[in-house]
Amino acid sequence: MRQLIDGYRRFRAGHWPEYRDIYRELSRHGQKPPTLVIACSDSRVDPAVIFDAQPGEIFVVRNVANLVPPREQGEGQHGTSAALEFAVRVLKVDMILVLGHGDCGGIKASLIGDPLGDSEYLGKWIGLIEPAKARLEHLDPEDPVSRDRLEFESIRLSLDRLMTFPFVAQAVAAGHLTLEGARFRVFDGRLEWLDKTSGEFSRVE
Repeated sequence: MRQLIDGYRRFRAGHWPEYRDIYRELSRHGQKPPTLVIACSDSRVDPAVIFDAQPGEIFVVRNVANLVPPREQGEGQHGTSAALEFAVRVLKVDMILVLGHGDCGGIKASLIGDPLGDSEYLGKWIGLIEPAKARLEHLDPEDPVSRDRLEFESIRLSLDRLMTFPFVAQAVAAGHLTLEGARFRVFDGRLEWLDKTSGEFSRVE
């Protein structure tokens, strides 16, 4: 608690005076972010920090391994899907970015197995990565290159799954929405962006 309170006080003393007018406008008129970022819950990968975003600039959904689940209806708590629908249908964002990252614990768990062994929720969630694994050959759980390959492929899989949501597909077809993929490398702070023509990721300079 002390760490959080100290951080809040630094925010009030430093950033609040800088952003005061922005927050007042956002309070008065509501948010209108142009971008939805689907990112990992990993504490090292904060989209607002990576993209140096001001308040109100990006709408962020974070979950383990930055996954888009398959479109499902019926019983269940579809948190990521609900946030996706809100961003597209209510906020009418212009872009959705699936932001993966290097050294992802969720991807590693997909390769080596449920880290808890008897998890109530985590194992099933990590299972969403299985179709990405099926697309790749010769994955070695101990090989960093294999983890890199699966991190990239999982991003591609999430982009494919986005298009299974009718409201996303309709917005893309109408030219109102674009879908993008990227990966942030924690160890050197580099961003790699997906080239939709080649299907490969390249470093942003």
